[in-house]
Amino acid sequence: MSELIIYAVLFLALIGHCLLAGKMYRAVHSDQTLSINEKNNWKLKALIFPAYFWKQYQSR
Repeated sequence: MSELIIYAVLFLALIGHCLLAGKMYRAVHSDQTLSINEKNNWKLKALIFPAYFWKQYQSR
């Protein structure tokens, strides 16, 4: 039973990670003020730690 709970928590964390990375990816892609290299850098950062880099992207 505890194994099922662990898998459920990991699944929710993975879904949250994917949703936030997708949100940041769309926001960066639609930003016309960034160059292609800057967009690519932000997109790669979104795949690694989306919550951390989303805050950095918003504060820039």
